Amino acid sequence: MSLGPLELAVLVFIGLLFFGPTKLPELGRAFGETIRGFKKAMSDTDSKPAAPAPEKNETQQAETKHADTQKEKERV
Repeated sequence: MSLGPLELAVLVFIGLLFFGPTKLPELGRAFGETIRGFKKAMSDTDSKPAAPAPEKNETQQAETKHADTQKEKERV
């Protein structure tokens, strides 16, 4: 669904009635900055893939298991 020239003119007229001619450009500028910021944030997340979690090697896995076993013994 797209807006035609008549619908756009009606929206601008309603905006002028509600906000007045001095406030409307400020609102449009703030809306534009918001959209640009949103697009920039979306493009940043698309261009930077998430880093995979580092895998533990066998020594680190054994140390973790040993530490977990020690904690279990201390609880008992």
